[in-house]
Amino acid sequence: MKPTYFLIALALVLLFFIVELFNPFLKALIVSVLLTISTSSLTTKLEKNIKNRILSTTIITLGMTALFFIPILYCIFSFATFFNQFDQNLLISNLNQIKNTAHGIIIEFPFLNDFFKNFISKIDIGKGVQEAVAISTFLGKNSAKFVIDMIMILVFFFFFTLYSTQIAKFSKELLPMKNEDSTILFNESSSVMSVVFYSILVTAIFQGFLFGFFLKFFGYDSLLFGVLYGFASLIPVIGGAIMWLPIAIYEATTGSVTNALVIAIYSIVVISLIADTFIKPLIINYINKKVIKSPTKINSLLIFFSIVAGLSTFGFWGMIIGPALVSLFISIMYLLKKYSVDLN
Repeated sequence: MKPTYFLIALALVLLFFIVELFNPFLKALIVSVLLTISTSSLTTKLEKNIKNRILSTTIITLGMTALFFIPILYCIFSFATFFNQFDQNLLISNLNQIKNTAHGIIIEFPFLNDFFKNFISKIDIGKGVQEAVAISTFLGKNSAKFVIDMIMILVFFFFFTLYSTQIAKFSKELLPMKNEDSTILFNESSSVMSVVFYSILVTAIFQGFLFGFFLKFFGYDSLLFGVLYGFASLIPVIGGAIMWLPIAIYEATTGSVTNALVIAIYSIVVISLIADTFIKPLIINYINKKVIKSPTKINSLLIFFSIVAGLSTFGFWGMIIGPALVSLFISIMYLLKKYSVDLN
């Protein structure tokens, strides 16, 4: 057996055990690597101005902490305070009152009466409220895991960013291809992930601001609900409804039906329709052409759908993993085409 084959076999075996060893931190490692690649251009610019790698890395890491970690902690503490003061009996009483009021209106329309009775008979308000509280407890437990994951990601992100130049150089030397081809592969993937990261960040802040600022006029904590809507907007299709629907129902249960309708219409028309459907693709396209130094060749619509698919498959961090996989695959296809032409 040739020494090269023996070393490859040994390396594959060791790789398997290394993956098993780091399995609890695997997702955090992958996400931190992708975030490092996404922010590499920003880190490079910052380092050129500051002339200090450690300081620029620290600033970038603190910026990531301010964008993700602090808002999440604020939301967790706010929800903990809310559920400590939560009155289930009052909510059940208000929901029953709404049901009775709706029944009084529907009874005037005989053709809807049977449908309403069948529909309302399947709804157990008390059980529904208990399940909602149970879900909030479940979210509270998982939020602790999410915070731990976030801490691990930030730690890994700091060190990957600090030593990114050395890691990139070492990785390129390991790849069995020309140096310029490996550079193309890295640059294309980096450009796509940068587009994804910045566009997600901008649109989440934009939609969160629209929602939080509007709710301020109704006496809500604009910062809390703005942050929550920003994160909820990342969930495909139903993301925004997770936020505005419970608030609209709450307003209706307290007798403010007009407020409920206004919040629902504003959220659907201004945020979901205009901001998310029309403005979001424009933001992706603008960032791709104006912000990124080497604009990606991948279609903006494909980037958008890869974000949606990533979120559906991998959860919250799928918004970065999905586009990274798609961009890497397309870049490899371009290189395969190039090598096949060279062979011919």
